[in-house]
Amino acid sequence: MRTIWLGALLISSILLVVVLMRRKHSRQWIGYAVLHIVVAAFLLYFVNLAGSYYDFRIPVNMPTVATVLMLGVPGLLMLVGLKFVLF
Repeated sequence: MRTIWLGALLISSILLVVVLMRRKHSRQWIGYAVLHIVVAAFLLYFVNLAGSYYDFRIPVNMPTVATVLMLGVPGLLMLVGLKFVLF
C-alpha cells in the first residue's frame, strides 16, 4: 500500500512540474522562489561564519531558512535574538 501512495505522489509531482513549466509566468515564479531560498541560506551561512568567532551558531535547516525566507532580515534578527535569549 505504501508503494502505491509513493507512486501516486511521484506521478502527481511530475505532472505538477510539467504543468508549471508550460507557462512563462510559472517559470519566473519558480526562479524567484529558488533565488530567495538560496539568499536566505547564504544569510544564515554568513551569520554562522561571523558567529564562529564567538561560538555562535544558528542551524541551517528548513524551519530557519523558511523563517528568513518569509520574514527577511527581521526574521534573521529574530532568530539571533531567540538564540541569545533561549540558549
